[in-house]
Amino acid sequence: MAYVAPYPAVDPGLQQHIAAPPVPVLAAAPIPTPIHNTIPVPVPVPVPNSVPAPAPVLAPATKGEDLYERVGQVGEGTYGKVYKARNKQTGEYVALKRIRMEAEKDGFPITAMREIKLLQSLSHRHVVSLKELMVSKGAVYMVFEYMDHDLTGILGHPHLKFRPEHIKCLMKQLLEGLGFLHHKGVLHRDIKGSNLLVNKLGELKLADFGLARVFQKKTKRDYTNRVITLWYRPPELILGATAYGPEVDMWSAGCIMVELFTRKPIFQGHNEITQLDNIWKTMGTPQKDTWPDVDQLPWYELIKHLNSEARTSKFRELFGKLMSPAALDLAEALLSLNPKRRPTAVEALTNFDYFTKEEPAACTPEELPKIEGDWHEYESKQRK
Repeated sequence: MAYVAPYPAVDPGLQQHIAAPPVPVLAAAPIPTPIHNTIPVPVPVPVPNSVPAPAPVLAPATKGEDLYERVGQVGEGTYGKVYKARNKQTGEYVALKRIRMEAEKDGFPITAMREIKLLQSLSHRHVVSLKELMVSKGAVYMVFEYMDHDLTGILGHPHLKFRPEHIKCLMKQLLEGLGFLHHKGVLHRDIKGSNLLVNKLGELKLADFGLARVFQKKTKRDYTNRVITLWYRPPELILGATAYGPEVDMWSAGCIMVELFTRKPIFQGHNEITQLDNIWKTMGTPQKDTWPDVDQLPWYELIKHLNSEARTSKFRELFGKLMSPAALDLAEALLSLNPKRRPTAVEALTNFDYFTKEEPAACTPEELPKIEGDWHEYESKQRK
């Protein structure tokens, strides 16, 4: 199965192309001298040039500490803390992600470089917007649009209840965002609830691109398999696969879909072995007829004992009372053990009754339940 299908008329934003000259790639990117200024977004970053970068939006030459007033911490990103802040001039709220520099002797952390480079090229209504970079008192910040909630925080809300049309709306937005990324040749590689942000308008946006990578659509290159938070990591990566594509994000999307119904992660392993065991208990053990090349994966021999007794899938038995038949069909496909059997984001949106036939249809983002206050994973943990 091809990993990226031609785009039908699902979301006009998926069709957009960004035409702008590429940013030159340099061998190293030293830390900017602390000038207490906001600075333009573009920073030379050693990431492949296959994704073009748009023209920069220049930031005002105002001292960062004078421009923004911190309100409080709302998260902890791949490489730094995230703060809610208010623009003193406009009153607009933003998210400031402070980049950890302590261990970086040679310049910016590579994860920060990668995220900056990619976000320059990804303008879409389901991707969080990077507004500018800011240097203040010797610290470097990424300035993002402010998103009031993340999915993990919302699911931890004690009184919020999602109806089927609400869940369908959130999944539709997630898949449209993933469809756009994969169409642009980008793997996210860390889809989880805390990286799916939701604003007061009900708009869902993908965030935290610190582990994202550009991929080749026609050929599979080798990448690290030490990506994706364990509970959302597909079995082929746990088994040592290094040649992979968008299907790894689709497994994570399947985990999120079921989590929207159960309100908790469905595979909660403590390590790779218990994670695989949890997956096998729910989805069944891999068989040669359904996943022919599973025994070719590097670490298959080490966990072969887990497959000594064939298990059948209990997925429908476990979740049949929570999910409709159409929802079960899509989630089960996304959670196929064999990565080649997982649908692409576009196929999920166009080839499954869950989106094309089943009632109720997805509500609009504006029709999602209104939530008072800010609900992020970080804040939810502080409340406990």
